[in-house]
Amino acid sequence: MADVTEGAPAPGGRPGGRRRGRAHRVGGLTAAVALTVATGAMDAISFLALGGVFTSVMTANLSLLGLSTGAHDPHLARDAAVALCGYVTGALMSGRIVRGRRTARRARWALAVELLALGVLWVVWDTAGGHPAGGRQLGLLAVAALAMGGQSGLVRAVCPPGFSTTYLTGVLTGVLVEAARGRRVRWADLSLLAALVAGAACGGLLIAHAARAAPALPTGLVALVLLASLTPLARDRTGRLWPPPP
Repeated sequence: MADVTEGAPAPGGRPGGRRRGRAHRVGGLTAAVALTVATGAMDAISFLALGGVFTSVMTANLSLLGLSTGAHDPHLARDAAVALCGYVTGALMSGRIVRGRRTARRARWALAVELLALGVLWVVWDTAGGHPAGGRQLGLLAVAALAMGGQSGLVRAVCPPGFSTTYLTGVLTGVLVEAARGRRVRWADLSLLAALVAGAACGGLLIAHAARAAPALPTGLVALVLLASLTPLARDRTGRLWPPPP
């Protein structure tokens, strides 16, 4: 993750400063991987237990919305529409939160809002015994999509163009194009793609074998990223919060 400055720059050019810079870049990649694992887990949870739609891949939900019209499936249309509305709300909220100066602090607030949404989801999910249905299922779908939309809006606002921890089709395309052209593929891109698959696999396993605890994975990962963002090591010598991965 990257962010604008928050504080005055410190002298650079020393070996210690270079090591600190490398540590920050590794920290940025680690935070991005953690958020991507959370995304994969949340998508698996929503697809398997909240209506067969996604909470972060809105292009897929748009396709499902169109498919539901052709297939005369009102339930699929309803679930896809709920996920879309939740995602849009979360992205707008997050974009609003990170507007203005001192973006590092605002980014933490956006992460806190995502964590709050996931925490509410976990509590309600637990009261349903890990098997929500009816209105509770729709409500949880909306909250999950809101959380993922918030994460997408945050990353889009503070990171370089094209960087994402939720929708990774562009990342996959970039990896394939660079490989076809004989160029070096970035390890950061491969790490994010692997994290998405790993998160979805873990989410699926939790739904199958420990459904009641499934939301603990994305909630815990976002909480860890938020806590790590509060430490001095999360900022480089210019005050940026987790510079973009190399």
